[in-house]
Amino acid sequence: MLVTAKYAAALLAPISAFLVLSSCSSTPAGPQMGTPAFYWQAARKTFAQGDYMKTLEHLDRILATDNDYTARALPWSLVLSSGMAAGYMEMGDDYAIGARLNRVNPLAYRKLTTNSRGFANRLALQFADDFGKIGKLKEGPVPLAFGYPRGTAAQVPALLKAAGGVLISPAEIETAQKQAVERGVLLMACRAAGAPDDTAKAQEVLKGPDGAVPRATFLMAMADALYNESQLYTRDKLDEPQKLEIFCQRAQDALKSVPDSKETKGLAAKIQSALKKSRKS
Repeated sequence: MLVTAKYAAALLAPISAFLVLSSCSSTPAGPQMGTPAFYWQAARKTFAQGDYMKTLEHLDRILATDNDYTARALPWSLVLSSGMAAGYMEMGDDYAIGARLNRVNPLAYRKLTTNSRGFANRLALQFADDFGKIGKLKEGPVPLAFGYPRGTAAQVPALLKAAGGVLISPAEIETAQKQAVERGVLLMACRAAGAPDDTAKAQEVLKGPDGAVPRATFLMAMADALYNESQLYTRDKLDEPQKLEIFCQRAQDALKSVPDSKETKGLAAKIQSALKKSRKS
């Protein structure tokens, strides 16, 4: 008896459906949405794509509770928020210089200065707030489980133009923002890895998911970042002495757990100088 094409298709349909279901059932399911594992996976994806703001959001979700990912998420969040803040601070400073030098249209650079420092302020405050959770990390090496960041340590070309008083285009402004943020995060990651300004050495430390550094190394990097970002609140910038003092005090707290060295003494002296200057003004 001949089997028609229609009848053959009807016979094969259940077999095809079974094969599809079998194939689907053999594919491992990802982490359940809303769990720390889900947000960890999402953070790794957005970080690789260079979407650092979204990465911070995912890490914030993890840090909202104590879980198996907290110890890895906290150092990552600290490096990311402080690095991004540093990038926006650099933009603000360069645009401020440009505003003084550009006599044709200084207002354009003044607006960019204000906007950049506003972003820096929000990120720096998040950094200082999250640093208050550092006690949650167990004693021993601090995990740096986020990989080597994007970007380059070289100065941003468009910002060099802006600091020279040359009015840059909207496209250049957008590119400068991306590059400055990437640069800030990369330089912060290098410091956290115990390799300030040494991208090759930092890449070795950060190349795998099991990267880690001594606790004192990480805390020294945090103290340095807290001091640097305290300078956002000086009289000639945002003029918020109370915030400057908070950042400096947290930098001093970080230094208490770092063995004395020429570097720690130099940073401690800068912190004291900044506090004295702020209290006099």
